Amino acid sequence: MTSKQDVPLPSLDGWAVILGASSGFGETAAITLARAGVDIIGIHLDRRSTMPAVERIQAQIKEAGREAWFFNVNAADEAKRNDVLDQVATRFQERGKAEQIRILLHSLAFGTLRPFTSDNEKEQITARQMDMTSDVMAHSLVYWTQGLLKRDLLSNDGRIYAMTSTGSSSIWKGYGAVSAAKSALESHIRQLAVELTPRGITANAICAGVTETPALKKIPGNEEMVEVALRKNPNDRLTRPEDVARALVALAQPCTYWMTGNILHVDGGEAHSG
Repeated sequence: MTSKQDVPLPSLDGWAVILGASSGFGETAAITLARAGVDIIGIHLDRRSTMPAVERIQAQIKEAGREAWFFNVNAADEAKRNDVLDQVATRFQERGKAEQIRILLHSLAFGTLRPFTSDNEKEQITARQMDMTSDVMAHSLVYWTQGLLKRDLLSNDGRIYAMTSTGSSSIWKGYGAVSAAKSALESHIRQLAVELTPRGITANAICAGVTETPALKKIPGNEEMVEVALRKNPNDRLTRPEDVARALVALAQPCTYWMTGNILHVDGGEAHSG
Protein backbone atom coordinates (compact mmCIF):
# COMPACT_ATOMS: atom_id res chain seq x y z
CA MET A 1 0.00 0.00 0.00
CA THR A 2 1.27 3.47 -0.89
CA SER A 3 2.10 5.60 2.15
CA LYS A 4 0.07 8.80 2.49
CA GLN A 5 3.40 10.63 2.64
CA ASP A 6 4.15 9.32 -0.86
CA VAL A 7 1.13 11.05 -2.40
CA PRO A 8 2.44 13.81 -4.71
CA LEU A 9 2.31 17.34 -3.33
CA PRO A 10 0.21 19.93 -5.17
CA SER A 11 2.39 22.65 -6.64
CA LEU A 12 2.85 26.17 -5.27
CA ASP A 13 5.04 29.15 -6.07
CA GLY A 14 6.25 32.33 -4.43
CA TRP A 15 7.97 32.81 -1.09
CA ALA A 16 7.25 31.76 2.49
CA VAL A 17 8.46 33.38 5.70
CA ILE A 18 8.71 30.77 8.43
CA LEU A 19 9.17 31.94 12.00
CA GLY A 20 10.84 29.08 13.85
CA ALA A 21 12.30 27.33 10.81
CA SER A 22 15.02 25.25 12.44
CA SER A 23 13.05 22.56 14.26
CA GLY A 24 9.68 20.93 14.76
CA PHE A 25 6.79 22.07 12.59
CA GLY A 26 8.74 24.98 11.12
CA GLU A 27 11.58 22.79 9.91
CA THR A 28 9.35 20.24 8.21
CA ALA A 29 7.10 22.94 6.74
CA ALA A 30 10.13 24.68 5.21
CA ILE A 31 11.35 21.52 3.51
CA THR A 32 7.88 20.40 2.39
CA LEU A 33 6.88 23.80 1.02
CA ALA A 34 10.18 23.93 -0.87
CA ARG A 35 9.43 20.56 -2.45
CA ALA A 36 6.06 21.99 -3.53
CA GLY A 37 7.83 24.91 -5.27
CA VAL A 38 8.12 27.65 -2.63
CA ASP A 39 11.28 29.63 -1.85
CA ILE A 40 11.95 29.88 1.88
CA ILE A 41 12.91 32.73 4.20
CA GLY A 42 13.65 31.05 7.52
CA ILE A 43 13.85 32.88 10.84
CA HIS A 44 15.47 30.90 13.64
CA LEU A 45 17.51 31.32 16.79
CA ASP A 46 20.31 28.80 17.19
CA ARG A 47 23.62 28.47 18.95
CA ARG A 48 26.72 27.18 17.20
CA SER A 49 26.04 23.63 18.43
CA THR A 50 22.73 23.40 16.55
CA MET A 51 23.77 25.21 13.39
CA PRO A 52 24.60 21.93 11.56
CA ALA A 53 20.88 21.10 11.66
CA VAL A 54 20.08 24.51 10.16
CA GLU A 55 22.62 23.92 7.40
CA ARG A 56 21.03 20.52 6.71
CA ILE A 57 17.61 22.14 6.34
CA GLN A 58 18.96 24.76 3.95
CA ALA A 59 20.68 22.03 1.91
CA GLN A 60 17.41 20.10 1.58
CA ILE A 61 15.59 23.23 0.43
CA LYS A 62 18.26 23.87 -2.19
CA GLU A 63 18.15 20.22 -3.27
CA ALA A 64 14.48 20.82 -4.03
CA GLY A 65 15.56 23.59 -6.40
CA ARG A 66 14.41 26.45 -4.19
CA GLU A 67 16.15 29.37 -2.52
CA ALA A 68 16.86 29.39 1.22
CA TRP A 69 17.48 32.71 2.95
CA PHE A 70 17.99 32.01 6.65
CA PHE A 71 18.43 34.58 9.42
CA ASN A 72 19.71 33.57 12.85
CA VAL A 73 17.95 36.21 14.96
CA ASN A 74 15.46 36.57 17.79
CA ALA A 75 12.13 36.82 15.95
CA ALA A 76 10.64 38.80 18.84
CA ASP A 77 13.31 41.52 18.73
CA GLU A 78 11.91 44.63 17.01
CA ALA A 79 15.24 45.85 15.65
CA LYS A 80 16.18 42.40 14.32
CA ARG A 81 12.76 41.99 12.75
CA ASN A 82 12.99 45.31 10.94
CA ASP A 83 16.53 44.54 9.79
CA VAL A 84 15.49 41.19 8.31
CA LEU A 85 12.47 42.67 6.56
CA ASP A 86 14.55 45.53 5.17
CA GLN A 87 17.10 43.03 3.84
CA VAL A 88 14.36 40.97 2.20
CA ALA A 89 12.81 44.07 0.61
CA THR A 90 16.22 45.17 -0.70
CA ARG A 91 16.99 41.74 -2.15
CA PHE A 92 13.64 41.63 -3.91
CA GLN A 93 14.25 45.07 -5.41
CA GLU A 94 17.77 44.17 -6.54
CA ARG A 95 16.49 41.09 -8.34
CA GLY A 96 14.21 43.27 -10.45
CA LYS A 97 11.31 40.84 -10.20
CA ALA A 98 7.77 41.30 -8.92
CA GLU A 99 8.27 39.02 -5.92
CA GLN A 100 6.22 38.90 -2.73
CA ILE A 101 5.55 36.68 0.24
CA ARG A 102 2.64 34.29 -0.24
CA ILE A 103 2.89 32.42 3.08
CA LEU A 104 3.68 33.54 6.61
CA LEU A 105 3.93 30.69 9.13
CA HIS A 106 4.25 31.48 12.83
CA SER A 107 5.78 28.46 14.55
CA LEU A 108 7.62 29.97 17.50
CA ALA A 109 7.77 27.76 20.58
CA PHE A 110 9.68 29.61 23.27
CA GLY A 111 8.03 30.37 26.58
CA THR A 112 8.22 29.86 30.32
CA LEU A 113 6.79 26.66 31.78
CA ARG A 114 6.27 27.58 35.42
CA PRO A 115 3.27 27.49 37.75
CA PHE A 116 1.40 30.69 38.49
CA THR A 117 1.54 29.99 42.24
CA SER A 118 3.94 28.12 44.49
CA ASP A 119 4.84 27.94 48.16
CA ASN A 120 8.31 28.85 46.95
CA GLU A 121 8.01 32.23 45.26
CA LYS A 122 11.21 31.58 43.31
CA GLU A 123 9.48 28.73 41.47
CA GLN A 124 6.42 30.66 40.30
CA ILE A 125 6.26 32.65 37.09
CA THR A 126 7.26 36.31 37.03
CA ALA A 127 5.69 39.23 35.19
CA ARG A 128 8.67 39.41 32.88
CA GLN A 129 8.35 35.72 31.97
CA MET A 130 4.61 36.07 31.36
CA ASP A 131 5.16 39.06 29.07
CA MET A 132 8.02 37.37 27.19
CA THR A 133 5.96 34.23 26.56
CA SER A 134 3.02 36.17 25.14
CA ASP A 135 5.28 38.44 23.10
CA VAL A 136 7.16 35.57 21.44
CA MET A 137 4.35 33.06 21.04
CA ALA A 138 1.50 35.43 20.15
CA HIS A 139 2.14 39.14 19.66
CA SER A 140 5.10 38.64 17.33
CA LEU A 141 2.68 37.34 14.68
CA VAL A 142 1.02 40.76 14.57
CA TYR A 143 4.32 42.62 14.38
CA TRP A 144 5.69 40.47 11.53
CA THR A 145 2.43 40.92 9.63
CA GLN A 146 2.60 44.68 10.14
CA GLY A 147 6.21 44.73 8.94
CA LEU A 148 5.44 42.74 5.80
CA LEU A 149 2.48 44.99 4.94
CA LYS A 150 4.44 48.18 5.60
CA ARG A 151 7.02 47.14 3.01
CA ASP A 152 4.40 45.80 0.58
CA LEU A 153 5.94 42.34 0.84
CA LEU A 154 2.77 40.31 1.50
CA SER A 155 0.86 39.44 -1.65
CA ASN A 156 -2.86 40.02 -2.03
CA ASP A 157 -3.46 36.28 -2.14
CA GLY A 158 -1.30 35.74 0.92
CA ARG A 159 -1.87 33.04 3.52
CA ILE A 160 -1.07 33.53 7.21
CA TYR A 161 -0.87 30.49 9.47
CA ALA A 162 -0.10 30.20 13.18
CA MET A 163 0.59 27.00 15.08
CA THR A 164 -1.69 26.66 18.11
CA SER A 165 -2.56 23.67 20.31
CA THR A 166 -5.39 22.26 22.37
CA GLY A 167 -3.45 23.70 25.29
CA SER A 168 -5.13 27.03 24.48
CA SER A 169 -8.22 25.71 26.25
CA SER A 170 -6.80 22.85 28.36
CA ILE A 171 -4.94 22.84 31.66
CA TRP A 172 -1.51 21.20 31.72
CA LYS A 173 1.04 21.39 34.49
CA GLY A 174 3.18 24.51 34.18
CA TYR A 175 1.55 25.43 30.86
CA GLY A 176 -0.41 28.48 32.05
CA ALA A 177 1.65 31.19 30.37
CA VAL A 178 1.88 29.25 27.10
CA SER A 179 -1.84 28.46 27.23
CA ALA A 180 -2.58 32.18 27.57
CA ALA A 181 -0.25 32.92 24.66
CA LYS A 182 -1.93 30.31 22.47
CA SER A 183 -5.34 31.78 23.32
CA ALA A 184 -4.06 35.22 22.37
CA LEU A 185 -2.55 33.83 19.17
CA GLU A 186 -5.93 32.42 18.12
CA SER A 187 -7.54 35.77 18.89
CA HIS A 188 -4.92 37.57 16.80
CA ILE A 189 -5.66 35.22 13.90
CA ARG A 190 -9.37 36.06 14.04
CA GLN A 191 -8.65 39.78 14.13
CA LEU A 192 -6.16 39.60 11.25
CA ALA A 193 -8.63 37.54 9.22
CA VAL A 194 -11.27 40.27 9.47
CA GLU A 195 -8.91 43.19 8.91
CA LEU A 196 -7.09 41.60 5.95
CA THR A 197 -10.14 40.27 4.10
CA PRO A 198 -10.37 43.39 1.87
CA ARG A 199 -6.81 42.68 0.70
CA GLY A 200 -7.58 39.05 -0.15
CA ILE A 201 -5.25 37.76 2.59
CA THR A 202 -6.45 34.91 4.78
CA ALA A 203 -5.39 34.01 8.33
CA ASN A 204 -5.95 30.66 10.04
CA ALA A 205 -4.63 28.87 13.11
CA ILE A 206 -3.41 25.28 12.76
CA CYS A 207 -4.09 23.04 15.76
CA ALA A 208 -1.95 19.95 15.39
CA GLY A 209 -2.41 16.80 17.40
CA VAL A 210 0.17 15.81 19.98
CA THR A 211 3.45 15.62 18.06
CA GLU A 212 6.90 14.59 19.21
CA THR A 213 8.80 17.83 18.75
CA PRO A 214 11.50 19.48 20.86
CA ALA A 215 8.83 21.81 22.26
CA LEU A 216 6.68 18.90 23.48
CA LYS A 217 9.56 17.32 25.38
CA LYS A 218 9.96 20.49 27.45
CA ILE A 219 6.39 20.39 28.79
CA PRO A 220 6.12 18.82 32.27
CA GLY A 221 4.15 15.58 32.08
CA ASN A 222 4.58 15.20 28.32
CA GLU A 223 4.75 11.41 28.66
CA GLU A 224 1.16 11.35 29.92
CA MET A 225 0.10 13.65 27.08
CA VAL A 226 1.55 11.18 24.59
CA GLU A 227 -0.23 8.26 26.25
CA VAL A 228 -3.59 10.03 26.16
CA ALA A 229 -3.13 11.07 22.52
CA LEU A 230 -2.25 7.53 21.46
CA ARG A 231 -5.34 6.24 23.24
CA LYS A 232 -7.62 8.85 21.66
CA ASN A 233 -6.30 9.04 18.11
CA PRO A 234 -8.27 6.71 15.81
CA ASN A 235 -5.11 6.23 13.72
CA ASP A 236 -3.29 4.65 16.70
CA ARG A 237 -0.33 7.00 16.33
CA LEU A 238 0.74 10.52 17.13
CA THR A 239 0.57 13.36 14.65
CA ARG A 240 3.82 13.85 12.72
CA PRO A 241 5.30 17.13 11.51
CA GLU A 242 4.93 15.79 7.95
CA ASP A 243 1.15 15.50 8.42
CA VAL A 244 0.93 19.18 9.26
CA ALA A 245 3.38 20.31 6.58
CA ARG A 246 1.48 18.52 3.83
CA ALA A 247 -1.79 20.03 5.06
CA LEU A 248 -0.19 23.47 4.88
CA VAL A 249 0.71 22.91 1.23
CA ALA A 250 -2.91 22.05 0.49
CA LEU A 251 -4.28 24.93 2.54
CA ALA A 252 -2.00 27.45 0.82
CA GLN A 253 -3.56 26.77 -2.59
CA PRO A 254 -5.27 29.77 -4.27
CA CYS A 255 -8.67 28.02 -4.09
CA THR A 256 -8.80 28.37 -0.29
CA TYR A 257 -9.42 32.14 -0.50
CA TRP A 258 -12.79 31.78 1.33
CA MET A 259 -11.31 29.95 4.32
CA THR A 260 -10.22 32.44 6.97
CA GLY A 261 -10.40 33.12 10.70
CA ASN A 262 -10.51 29.44 11.65
CA ILE A 263 -8.83 27.05 14.04
CA LEU A 264 -8.12 24.10 11.76
CA HIS A 265 -7.45 20.75 13.43
CA VAL A 266 -4.76 18.67 11.74
CA ASP A 267 -4.71 15.73 14.11
CA GLY A 268 -6.20 12.64 12.47
CA GLY A 269 -9.38 13.05 14.54
CA GLU A 270 -7.60 13.15 17.91
CA ALA A 271 -9.36 16.23 19.33
CA HIS A 272 -12.82 14.83 18.74
CA SER A 273 -12.28 11.22 19.77
CA GLY A 274 -13.09 9.75 23.16
